[in-house]
Amino acid sequence: MNYKIKRKSAVLILTILTLGVLSCSKESEDLTALRETIFVRHKNADMPARIFGNASEKVFLIILHGGPGGTGLEYRVNTIRTEVEKNNAVVYFDQRGSGSSQGSYSEKEVSIDLMAEDVLALAKVIKAKYGEDSKLFLMGHSWGGALGPATLLKDQNDFLGWVDVNGAHDPKGLYDNYQIALPEMADEQIALGNSIAYWERLRTLANTIGPYSLQNYYSLNRAANGVAQVLAADDVINEAVADFGNDTPSEKPLTVNWNKNQIGRILDEKGLNENVSFTNRLSEITIPSLVLWGTYDIVVPTLYAQEAFDNLGSDDKEIFIFERSAHSPMYTEPDLFAQKLIEFINTHK
Repeated sequence: MNYKIKRKSAVLILTILTLGVLSCSKESEDLTALRETIFVRHKNADMPARIFGNASEKVFLIILHGGPGGTGLEYRVNTIRTEVEKNNAVVYFDQRGSGSSQGSYSEKEVSIDLMAEDVLALAKVIKAKYGEDSKLFLMGHSWGGALGPATLLKDQNDFLGWVDVNGAHDPKGLYDNYQIALPEMADEQIALGNSIAYWERLRTLANTIGPYSLQNYYSLNRAANGVAQVLAADDVINEAVADFGNDTPSEKPLTVNWNKNQIGRILDEKGLNENVSFTNRLSEITIPSLVLWGTYDIVVPTLYAQEAFDNLGSDDKEIFIFERSAHSPMYTEPDLFAQKLIEFINTHK
């Protein structure tokens, strides 16, 4: 794929038009407590972006959710909701084929390249609506850590900073790394006497599973996703906290569309985990960058954290590892997570 395809001027025209026809909720007069939903219409998809928080300085953090196929509002939780939103506005974006997004496009059209264009369209919508002086930061978690680099490699000029949270910048490398990281963690936990039978099963699975196939990838990915619960039960990491508050709207699709919950399958079948890697191009991302990771992450193994940090091209970059977290530190160490995020935004806004 060519991730430097030039965006056509039609995209900007389309995003400006979006403001006139697809803005939901009356714009808040008090930018210190913004609560609004806008829709980005781009290439046969309508994608909601729910915006909450303090936009008095026109600072917006766009969050790219995991999956593929997650939702934006799953990140309006804990201290992102209570602390980060006090500091700046947060944009909870439902990607193409995810959450409440809608579309009439074909499977053939779907690609990470197209979804990166969607994010750039969102940035143009925000600037057209709130002013060209709006200050944008981009944060990607898990799969969002692949979509983020895809976006920035197309155009990073609209963003003041990049936050990589346990991000999968190298989907192609995940399968091989599962076969390394799972047995290593199994050996470590068995030596500590933790959940020995469980870890022996995972070690056997990783050591005997065979070459890459989608079925084998899903088997190891499911195993990796189950690790955090066992680690928490053994008091290796913190229990996940999920306080969504009473003012977070429910995440319900507006209608049923053909690709609801299918975006991950489509991308996988197109070779996301066989062909896509941004490792060798991270040096082209030169905006200030913050890499945040959990020590015990297996879903996107922790070696990816150092790899991301080492390869990012920014002269102003930082890495921080959460010692009591796995794949989602915003759930397991929320206070420290918010602190690191706010410090980064305030330094570079």
